[in-house]
Amino acid sequence: MIETTPLALSDLVSSCKDNIVSNMGGEKVMLSIKTGNYYNLGNIGGYIWDGIATPVTVGALIDALTVEFAVGAEQCEEQVISFLEQLRKEGLILVNEENKSVAIT
Repeated sequence: MIETTPLALSDLVSSCKDNIVSNMGGEKVMLSIKTGNYYNLGNIGGYIWDGIATPVTVGALIDALTVEFAVGAEQCEEQVISFLEQLRKEGLILVNEENKSVAIT
């Protein structure tokens, strides 16, 4: 099993492009072409998915979510990193750890 380092706020994340994604009833659903697995990302998960269509730092994504959903930064950080880690485990996102020093504004 490959071990990965935990996501940091400075990590760049982006969605993998080999998925079929659609909106259904206000929620985002996805089919992984690679594995055949189906995912319901829900409303907020769909917002996150749209937010990582292009590379963005985890910190910038969290900042956008705290404004959009009026949630506390600490709670948002914990939940978003957990969600991104799950997407990463499923092979649905890319993490570009080599560019940790690049800031996205």
